[in-house]
Amino acid sequence: MATNVGGRRLVVGIYVGIVCFTGVAGYLAAGVVGQIEPPRLLFLIPLPATRLGLAAYGAITIALILGVLLIAVTVVADRVDDVEPESIGTQATTDERTESTTDDERTESTADSNDDANR
Repeated sequence: MATNVGGRRLVVGIYVGIVCFTGVAGYLAAGVVGQIEPPRLLFLIPLPATRLGLAAYGAITIALILGVLLIAVTVVADRVDDVEPESIGTQATTDERTESTTDDERTESTADSNDDANR
């Protein structure tokens, strides 16, 4: 089953889904649990201990944490894509490939001449 969703688009979709889920979870948690202390966003900004306050706290906190990680992964992925395999020495050089082909041809011709001698 093929889809038209690319890698980055999929990751951003999952990111948005997780952020929305934490916002809903914060909203629901405030309705179920009583006497919640008011959260402080980034340890600086006090938010009210209401349903909307906890929803905002959950969504913004997760968005910041995952957003920083997502940006870091994107930057690293962009830089790693630029590395060519030849620059790290994993590719055989043209001379090595030519020598290998010549050796294979010699082996085949020797096998053919041995077959002719045995007949």
